[in-house]
Amino acid sequence: MTMSARVVLVTGSTSGIGEATAQRFAEMGDSVVFNSRSSVEAGERLAAATPGSLYVRADIANPEECEGLLHRVLERYGQLDVLVNNAGVTKVINHRDLEAASVEVWREIFEVNVFGTWQLSVAAMPALKESHGSIVIVSSAASVRPTGSSIPYAVSKAALNHLTALLAKVVGPEVRVNAVAPGLIDTPWTADWDAVRGFVQSVAPLQRSGTSGDIADVIVGLTTTPYMTGQVVVVDGGLTLAI
Repeated sequence: MTMSARVVLVTGSTSGIGEATAQRFAEMGDSVVFNSRSSVEAGERLAAATPGSLYVRADIANPEECEGLLHRVLERYGQLDVLVNNAGVTKVINHRDLEAASVEVWREIFEVNVFGTWQLSVAAMPALKESHGSIVIVSSAASVRPTGSSIPYAVSKAALNHLTALLAKVVGPEVRVNAVAPGLIDTPWTADWDAVRGFVQSVAPLQRSGTSGDIADVIVGLTTTPYMTGQVVVVDGGLTLAI
């Protein structure tokens, strides 16, 4: 499929799924905006090594910084074609330890995963409507099965699934909204999750955990599939078939 170069903003893109996704778009000739709320040095390094790209430090949980992020993108490029809402946080809490999942933990996770995704999507909507662009939200297989690093995290991702459907219903036909729900992916975030990785390898039909590239491929595909919106694509090596 041939298309002109786009402007793509990927939040949380200095490592893991976000970085791999940003690099995939760059390889296609798109202009990429890297983002993180920390890891400034890594972001600036990635932008310097990627032609036509930009790094913007911004915390999507902060409304003013969301607006500032969009301002920088439009100031530099004059348009926005794709928003990948990848930034997220979690706490590793055993699901049975109900007291450890305090309201403060819920707030911290929802501020980034849900509220941040919402406010950045709303801020970006005028530009995306103008370009007839698309949004991809990074959810989790924990959004569709009772699993995940903690209950608050899993619930936040389930909220993103419904947000995907609700947004898609009201912003079409100009903007498409889809989500990808990864299973266990080998990233710096999960580097020490050896027990979980062993379980996935023994149970999932594909007998391996995923790579950031596996998810990046699906995200890019969702932005180039013009008749698809409001969908959540689970990419987990078949794990949810077995648990």
